[in-house]
Amino acid sequence: MYYINDKEFRCSINVTLDIFNDRWKLSIIWHLLESDKRFKDLHEEISEITQKTLTVKLKELEEKNIINREVFPEVPPKVVYSLTDAGKRLKPVLHEMFDWGVEYVNEYGKITEENMCHTELNRKK
Repeated sequence: MYYINDKEFRCSINVTLDIFNDRWKLSIIWHLLESDKRFKDLHEEISEITQKTLTVKLKELEEKNIINREVFPEVPPKVVYSLTDAGKRLKPVLHEMFDWGVEYVNEYGKITEENMCHTELNRKK
């Protein structure tokens, strides 16, 4: 049995699914793999997400120890988000998901440069 975050799980995959239970969290982590970011930068990079949803998802990831939130004592306040060690360990998983997505679309769809997610982590085969 696995006990974490006041819950118990029989299988470790359920721990992972409990943490990454929506479409936004992995996207946030993907963009933080490139570099630490401020809220505004994340919101611009993940343009489909609302500010409210981004705020909620960042808080959830912080509570699960996947990201750090650092507040600098400035006016206006400066807040920077970064990955914890646990978050950084997701890099190979996300790279595999990225590659799988590209291969899937190549096989069953079409890829164009228009509105494509551009990060330093994009890998061409």
